[in-house]
Amino acid sequence: MSRNFARLVFASTLLFFCAFFLWPILQILKGGFVDADGRLTFAYLGSLLTDPIYLGGLANSFRLALTSTVFALLLALPLAYVADRFRFPAKAALGALILVPMILPPFVGAIGLKQILGQYGALNALLIDLGLRPHGWSFDWLGANQFLGVAMVNALSLYPIIYLNAVAALANIDPAMEEAAENLGCTGLRRFWRITLPLIKPGLFAGGTIVFIWAFTDLGVPLIFDYSRVTAVQIFYGLKDIGGNPFPYALVAVMLFSSVLFYALGKGLFGRDTHAMMAKATSSGGPRDLPPARAWLCTALFAGVTFVAILPHLGVVLVAFSTDWYASVLPQSLTLQNFQLALGHDLTVPAIANSLKYASISTVIDLVLGVALAYVIVRSKVAGRSILDFLAMLPLAVPGLVLAFGYLAMSQDGKFFAFLNPVQNPTILLIIAYSIRRLPYVVRSAAAGFQQTSETLEEAAQNLGCPPLKAMVRVTLPLIMANVIAGGLLAFSFAMLEVSDSLVLAQKQLYYPITKAIYELFQLLGDGRLIASALGVWAMVFLGICIVGMTVLLGKKLGAIFRV
Repeated sequence: MSRNFARLVFASTLLFFCAFFLWPILQILKGGFVDADGRLTFAYLGSLLTDPIYLGGLANSFRLALTSTVFALLLALPLAYVADRFRFPAKAALGALILVPMILPPFVGAIGLKQILGQYGALNALLIDLGLRPHGWSFDWLGANQFLGVAMVNALSLYPIIYLNAVAALANIDPAMEEAAENLGCTGLRRFWRITLPLIKPGLFAGGTIVFIWAFTDLGVPLIFDYSRVTAVQIFYGLKDIGGNPFPYALVAVMLFSSVLFYALGKGLFGRDTHAMMAKATSSGGPRDLPPARAWLCTALFAGVTFVAILPHLGVVLVAFSTDWYASVLPQSLTLQNFQLALGHDLTVPAIANSLKYASISTVIDLVLGVALAYVIVRSKVAGRSILDFLAMLPLAVPGLVLAFGYLAMSQDGKFFAFLNPVQNPTILLIIAYSIRRLPYVVRSAAAGFQQTSETLEEAAQNLGCPPLKAMVRVTLPLIMANVIAGGLLAFSFAMLEVSDSLVLAQKQLYYPITKAIYELFQLLGDGRLIASALGVWAMVFLGICIVGMTVLLGKKLGAIFRV
């Protein structure tokens, strides 16, 4: 390929990341570690780490992330193993339903779960109707343990990420290795623990890291549960003091260091393990038939986990259809009016248009930059392409909340980027934030396509006089179009429902995206909760269509997009 093109991509990417990724992070570090006289200081950090409130928030965030990841792993790993090894009734349909929890932002699902497990929710009403509790009895299941409620919502929403990676990792195992272990007497759970699990460990890490960092930095779910004893919410409440108070800067810096540390630690411990395998043709593999009883047991496992995972979604849907839902198992009356209001409310109509605009422009940026980056990383020999790969994946380790806070910091009055101040108009910063946050998925998807497409096709075109760049566009790009479209759909759908960036940067109602509108509606008295749920259902339908499209295009290769 053209060295000039590779150098242009390298320079453009470096400039883009320096301006809108590294610079905001430096502004955070400056605000937290440089005093008014411009001298390096650790006084703010020391005060922060000795404050029991902030220290407790960090400890809770870590425990929340760890608990969410463990719950998600316990849900995903058995399902992935059963799906890879056995045939059972309704396997295809249940395998598709596994992705349902991904079609709603976790914080919207929290609205539905509160309706089911709240003090006057559906579960308490069911217990009373069954005669297990006296009439008038109530118990706030979520209020009794908000921590477990937040962890449960995160796990139920994010476990498909680990499932997709685990299925892909299991599919790549050479069956001969497990058969050899079985011939030597290593069977059952011991074989899984000693042979299978080490082989799929990198794949589990790939999904687990994303879930851990997502839960560690999640803002939406704790806000909905009114669980303020976590770092993300403490940062959100500290935004009003961003101009003169150094403690929010120090708190964001601690979150940044923690996320990168967890990412690097996991990468060093698990991410580098590779195991050479023979071609899968060396042994007969694939899923096998089970006796009817065991086959139906597998179906029951899938169906049970899926039902529990979609409970928050069912709650949101029922709230959206209800006129009122109080102290009853199901809504007392149903209506379609909430959906009409959700598409005609003064708050929601501009929000939908804004999200479409922000997500569309950011996706175009991601597609152009992501395909170019993937091409240079996979096809070129230019020095420094490993730096490009590192930069492209770095946003996975840096939380959206940290990046959004950095944008606020760098656009304060008197700063170089003050003209981008989101208080006036957050459009440019939201588009940039969405682009950077979702760029890794497009790069991963396109890179997988380039790696699976033989370079000899481009070389043949070049031998016939076609320039390298034109050969890529005319020959290779059509062959990997499924990967490109899938990555673009994922970037677009996740940008439409981005939470942290939207809640932090969109400060005027005129510029609210969908997620900020849902959050504001949820806090309104009256029918605000009903309209918020209806808007969430519209978002659910939209994202569901996108995920179905990605599944059709990529199939089992969908998990490769969620790799770190």
